[in-house]
Amino acid sequence: MGNNKHNEKGTQKVVGKGRDSNALTQILNGEFLTKSFVLNNLSYIFFILLLLIVFVAKGYYVKQLNTDIRNNQSELNQNAADYIDFKTQLESETRRYKLVERLKERELKESLNATKVIRINKNEQ
Repeated sequence: MGNNKHNEKGTQKVVGKGRDSNALTQILNGEFLTKSFVLNNLSYIFFILLLLIVFVAKGYYVKQLNTDIRNNQSELNQNAADYIDFKTQLESETRRYKLVERLKERELKESLNATKVIRINKNEQ
C-alpha cells in the first residue's frame, strides 16, 4: 500500500488521488476559470475555439460540396442522355431515303452524277 499514509487518528489517507479529484471539482465548479493560468492563456484558448469553429464549418462546407457534386453529376448524366436521344432522332430524320421522299413533294430529284467543283486561281488571271 504505497499510496496510503496514516494520519494521527489512525485512518488511512489516499495520496495522489485528492489532487485529481480536486482538479475535477475545480472544473465542475468553474474555479479553474478564475486562476491566473486561464487568464494568462486566454488568447490561446480563443485561438483553439476559433480552430474548432473553422473545423466544424469545413465539415459543413465539404458536405455541401458533395451534395453539389452529386446534383451536378446527375444533371450531367441527364443532359448526356438527352443529347444521345436527340442525336439519334436527328440521324433518323435526316436519312437519305427520307430526304428523297421529302424532295419528291417539291418535284426535286436526287442527282445521279457526282458534284464537281470548279476552282479558279486568281493568281493565274
